Amino acid sequence: MGKELPKKGKKGGKPKKCISVEEAKELQHVWCCTRTPEIDKCLGYEDTREFWWSVEELQQYLKYVKKKSKKQGIDNPGIRMYFGAYPKEKCNMDRGYSTIFLSPTGAPAGEMGKGGDSAPNNYDIEPYNYGNSGNPPQIY
Repeated sequence: MGKELPKKGKKGGKPKKCISVEEAKELQHVWCCTRTPEIDKCLGYEDTREFWWSVEELQQYLKYVKKKSKKQGIDNPGIRMYFGAYPKEKCNMDRGYSTIFLSPTGAPAGEMGKGGDSAPNNYDIEPYNYGNSGNPPQIY
């Protein structure tokens, strides 16, 4: 039996997968305590760990993914987020700072299922990147 999606909230209401501010602070704290010291020590500088996009640009990208997915016969597209790092020569500050990028997922109905968290990456739609990040990183 597959995972069930949470029921949608009322239109414009709070989505079911929202977490509390306290839970978010705990997630950030655990990340900072268990990962950033080793990453920063290895790199020799404080790496970024937060990324920002406006709601407008995210909505624009999601609309683009929905439109292109529909043309491909994909009923339930998704977005997978990946960690990445820029090559030093492509960074303004000559450091290979971390990034995340959004990758569309989904397959046409009947091909490898309809979607969900195990849907394949959709390499026919461009990933999304180039958010802004704090230097030093903003702590949640």
